[in-house]
Amino acid sequence: MRILLRGGKIIVGTGEVIEDGTVVIEGDGIAFVGSSQKIKASRQDTVYDIPGKTILPGLIDSHVHLCMDGGPDPMASLSKDSIPTVTLKMAHHARLTLEGGVTTVRDLGARDHIDIAVRNAIESRLIAGPRIICSGRPVCMTGGHGWEFGREADGIDGVREAVREQLKAGIDVVKLMATGGVMTRGVEPGSAQFTLEELIAGVEEAKKAGRRTATHAQGNEGIKNALWAGIDSIEHGVFLDDEAVELMIERKTYLVPTLSAPYHILKAGIKKGVPAFAVEKSKACAKTHSQSVRKAYKAGVAIAMGTDAGTPFNRHGENLKEMELLVHAGFTPMGAMVATTKTASEVLGLEKKIGTVEKGKLADLIVVDGDPLEDIRLLQNKEKILAIMKEGQFYKCNL
Repeated sequence: MRILLRGGKIIVGTGEVIEDGTVVIEGDGIAFVGSSQKIKASRQDTVYDIPGKTILPGLIDSHVHLCMDGGPDPMASLSKDSIPTVTLKMAHHARLTLEGGVTTVRDLGARDHIDIAVRNAIESRLIAGPRIICSGRPVCMTGGHGWEFGREADGIDGVREAVREQLKAGIDVVKLMATGGVMTRGVEPGSAQFTLEELIAGVEEAKKAGRRTATHAQGNEGIKNALWAGIDSIEHGVFLDDEAVELMIERKTYLVPTLSAPYHILKAGIKKGVPAFAVEKSKACAKTHSQSVRKAYKAGVAIAMGTDAGTPFNRHGENLKEMELLVHAGFTPMGAMVATTKTASEVLGLEKKIGTVEKGKLADLIVVDGDPLEDIRLLQNKEKILAIMKEGQFYKCNL
């Protein structure tokens, strides 16, 4: 039996738009994408006529922390919660994320490898949630950013051992911490942490195992160290100079800005319980962060959408605020859409399976009432997201 989504506008994800288009789903895949005039339905087909609606690829968040609850001080609650509690929270956050229209995420740091268990539960359809690309415990220097739930390691051999532990546990991507950050007390976002040699060792171990790499990198020195080490994606990229931007283009390294993290911290502030040190560090970073993203986008750096969901008041299921923030940083609405679909799928290494509405790819789709290219904020209204499909299965259908 086929499913036809017929007569809507199709945003393919590549920058192309098909007016009055139809998508045909067979099993878990897309069998046809094109003009409604070129396909006929049979009596056995399930047909949804959707004029005035828009079909999009399932959206992708390239940077989340499902183990963090988005409260005022999520690192504190993560540290004190029991493993069963964190596991239940992660499962709940996964469901909320899928219900928000995000069908794939890259989880870049979880406690005790719980992300792997949740990923496996979703893949076996034990629970509902987005497809998850896991990094396990982020590898950081002793006392470095994320030490509260990361795997501390020092020296070349120590980093190699820590990365091998994550690989053994079953992770999909290796995350290394190149600089300090906002949410860890006592470290500075601009400071380099792992040395170039340590980063090279970590990247080498990942590449030997066929895994991609990502790095938390906010300060310029740490960003460049990561780029010289051969990292695949820079997360945050708060302080980017021209040399760093040129290196990213030369080495075809992706940037995942996560503008949502400082936005929500500063919006909530100390009054809502965000730790004072996190607010102060966010104030010092916010303006430069937006300038760096604008500079990278104008220069042609490949940028993927990521939110850092789970940080203070950066709620799971509300991920698509990031698309609006990208537009404020200089993206066109279509540019923000491509960052959340095609480019994000490339960062995850899944571009042959998801990220665009094309024949032969998995049927990860959402249907929206209206046109998000006219108002990107439309995607933040869950009532406007009429249907959510992952691998040919509806998780929401109000068509």
